[in-house]
Amino acid sequence: MEATDVWMLASTALVLIMTPGLALFYGGLVRVRSVVNMMLFSVSAMGVVAVLWILFGYGMSYFADGEGGWFSGSPLKDFGLISTDSADFIGIGFGAVFAMITTALISGAIADRVGLGSWVLFSGVWATLVYFPVAAWVWGGGWIMSLGGWLGTPEVIDLAGGTAIHINAGAAALALAIVAGKRRGFAPGSHRPHSVPLVTIGAALLWFGWIGFNSGLATELGEAGLILLNTIGAPAAGILGWLAVDALRGRKPGVVGASSGAIAGLVAITPSAANLAPVWALLLGLIAGGVCAFAIDWKYRLGYDDSLDVVGLHLVAGVLGTLYLGFFAFDDGLFMGGDAGLLMVQAISVVGVMLYSFVVSLLIALGVKALTGLRVPPEVEEAGIDGHAHGEEAYALIDAPAAAVEAATVSAEAASEMRTPAPAANR
Repeated sequence: MEATDVWMLASTALVLIMTPGLALFYGGLVRVRSVVNMMLFSVSAMGVVAVLWILFGYGMSYFADGEGGWFSGSPLKDFGLISTDSADFIGIGFGAVFAMITTALISGAIADRVGLGSWVLFSGVWATLVYFPVAAWVWGGGWIMSLGGWLGTPEVIDLAGGTAIHINAGAAALALAIVAGKRRGFAPGSHRPHSVPLVTIGAALLWFGWIGFNSGLATELGEAGLILLNTIGAPAAGILGWLAVDALRGRKPGVVGASSGAIAGLVAITPSAANLAPVWALLLGLIAGGVCAFAIDWKYRLGYDDSLDVVGLHLVAGVLGTLYLGFFAFDDGLFMGGDAGLLMVQAISVVGVMLYSFVVSLLIALGVKALTGLRVPPEVEEAGIDGHAHGEEAYALIDAPAAAVEAATVSAEAASEMRTPAPAANR
């Protein structure tokens, strides 16, 4: 086994932990009555998407010598093993964890109001019709990967998924949020995070896993080092950008905002970590943190309810990071000795993925809504989904059943009243 295979194996483990990290991040942002539901969206996406990826998703994600297609390249091709070479299987596993996290990202747009069954159906169909084909466009020899050759320009740069992951998931989240409709009582400040510590832990795990996310395919030590440094620097600058914007708007600084700034910087650097000098990566992170701090408020102005700001973070920062390469990428960036060719193909890839993902996701969401209704009943949404749909609570602070506790409380209050002397006026 070569060193690059070992590093990809380790990177797969790093990326795998990102989806549970996302579950914690999203879980901390929702109401306490829907934490289980929100976290289960991420965990269920891991199950659904990994199975589909192994069955046929990997085969759909590339075009090479006419081999791309259903079951092609899958470990189950012809219902047997295609190879005993571990490198083949490591690559399939590495792709699987990317597919998991991409699909799970979308779920943040529908927090507090959608049932698990509807989400599982949407996630499976979406992965099949949107993520697998778009991954083939970007990394598997598809039209985005070939665009530069066709137009005589530099090739599209997307290291780890500015288009295939973040723009893709962000556009899908917008479509799904529109179809799902607004939460009850939707208004600025109406749905505050219930657990800042969970948000912080989730963001930390995402940043930790992002090291493998961005540098898993690095083949040289110098390249891996540059990616590592940019994956540290951009989100660090994103924190400062977000906090600076909050300060300029007269808002009090908070951990949720700082964590969101880090995520914005991570998303923006995802397509570009191997193609930017560290100083330009810092500038990108600073801009992404500041822009996304404004962008998350757009949902109130435009009237769509993206519960946990998938659009404001992932779509906006993904577009920003992908286009930024057209200006500052080594050699080919407009300000780095190149011409407008790279910026043009970057922009075409952004628009192509955004339109395809939004339109197809909208159709899938409408289909799911017709079959399942998509949303939980209003009374369940108001009371909280966890107890009604899952029979679990995020925080079981007492062991006794609720009815027994209530009865004991009533008894204690009655005994207290019996022991309390009557007021003097009634004696």
